[in-house]
Amino acid sequence: MKIDWPNLRRQHASLQKELKQAFAEILESGIFVLGPQLKQFETEIANYVGRKYGVGVKSGTDALFLSLRAMEIGPGDEVITTPFTFVSTVEVVAQLGATPVFCDIDPTTFNINADAVKSRISTKTRAVIPVHLYGQAADLLLLMDVSKAHGLRVIEDAAQAVGAEYKGKKVGAWGDTACVSFYPTKNLSCLGDGGIIVTDDEQLMEILRRLRVHGSSEQYRYISLGYSNRLDELQAAFLRIKLRHLDEWNRRRRILAKKYDEALAEYVQIPVVDAEAHHVYHQYTIRTNQRDSLRSFLGDQGIRTGVYYPLPLHLQPAYSHLGYRKGDFPNAEAASEEVLSLPIDPYLSDDEQNWVIAKVQNFFEMGSTQRRG
Repeated sequence: MKIDWPNLRRQHASLQKELKQAFAEILESGIFVLGPQLKQFETEIANYVGRKYGVGVKSGTDALFLSLRAMEIGPGDEVITTPFTFVSTVEVVAQLGATPVFCDIDPTTFNINADAVKSRISTKTRAVIPVHLYGQAADLLLLMDVSKAHGLRVIEDAAQAVGAEYKGKKVGAWGDTACVSFYPTKNLSCLGDGGIIVTDDEQLMEILRRLRVHGSSEQYRYISLGYSNRLDELQAAFLRIKLRHLDEWNRRRRILAKKYDEALAEYVQIPVVDAEAHHVYHQYTIRTNQRDSLRSFLGDQGIRTGVYYPLPLHLQPAYSHLGYRKGDFPNAEAASEEVLSLPIDPYLSDDEQNWVIAKVQNFFEMGSTQRRG
């Protein structure tokens, strides 16, 4: 059995009629940029998260970049974040001339260690970017308290966590801004690239909307340097359709995760979920010191797995100028050698999941037999 995921063909087949109708309506309207679909989607996603405003942009990376730019973070400033994340989180800081300052992770949840953030704050620190990795919220209550006490901005990187909650409040509803990616593999995805920034800050919203249209406040009047950075009308229309299914899809992910938990707990470290968190399992990530062998074995069985992420950012060549060395963030480094994401997708069938479970169990049981022999 070959298992590749996420299975977007299945998802889009189930929505084909709606998606084709949306395409036909956009084609007929002749409005492809900054039209009514985007305006409605911005309102709907902001309401879903629990914010006042949404600003649709080209990608989750652009959402992070424009958030920092709107806050005037740049040369001489420091931004604290995690080294155990996708590169976008850090590259936008560096592109603006600010300095990424890394903080180690909690070894159980893989999210930034909120307690350790305090020790990384300096007189140059302007912001903190917590990443809600794999679909589970970081310790937002402590992070918000620490940030408020030091007058820091908080930019939530919610690229993997739309629909997740912490203490009964949606991820994305906590920071000064929150940034979401709609890349095709995400829990809520468009048919291409897309992203959004959500906020309650009216001034930030106005700056962000200006920045995404060349710094323009009105046609041919430019207040500041800006960019061409809008979420397309067509993608907004597709996302409006998918948003209506998001909670259902996330529920299915949780069902799949629970089944994995029950079947694999004696073999690997299963995801550790904070009691105050509502995990949406963008990734179902196990941990084992036999990661590479297990991955190779599953690959031979036709099961695609993922490693997110195999080398922490503080050890990446692009960030060598920051001066970090191996051993600086041991929890992130250890995780990078042991994490493995198993197939999880709302359209993964029970039979397919059973196949994955059986093969993981087979791997460890064969190893146990060999060791006994």
